[in-house]
Amino acid sequence: MTTFTADDRTAITELISMHGHLCDSGELDRLDELFTPDVVYDVSDFGQAPLRGVAACAAAGRALGELNPVGHHVTNIVLTEIADDRVQVRSKGIGVNADGTAGSVTYEDTVLRTPQGWRISHRKVRAHRTPLGGRL
Repeated sequence: MTTFTADDRTAITELISMHGHLCDSGELDRLDELFTPDVVYDVSDFGQAPLRGVAACAAAGRALGELNPVGHHVTNIVLTEIADDRVQVRSKGIGVNADGTAGSVTYEDTVLRTPQGWRISHRKVRAHRTPLGGRL
């Protein structure tokens, strides 16, 4: 297994961070800078079927319209190499809504090195609804 470098860590962290910038600015036509063409974006924790492909992700964002958060913030990014040119990334997301309410998720991503750079090939969004993961 080839160890990914500090430059790879930086590029992957910036990739994960860029998601919020593109979504919050409405630049959904640039999601191909984040995702592989065949990305699976699993939002089943929100009662929806997984989205397949960049166009489906952009269409879902547009369909939410005013219900989209006004701010996507990502923190606590942890990278684990799982194979050559494949990295598992876990991060925390905070979504701030226009009315001031907020929600928290965990992103579980598989990131691949492609000829265009690092891209997310699979994202599972896990909603947080109870403290301590429900283990009270």
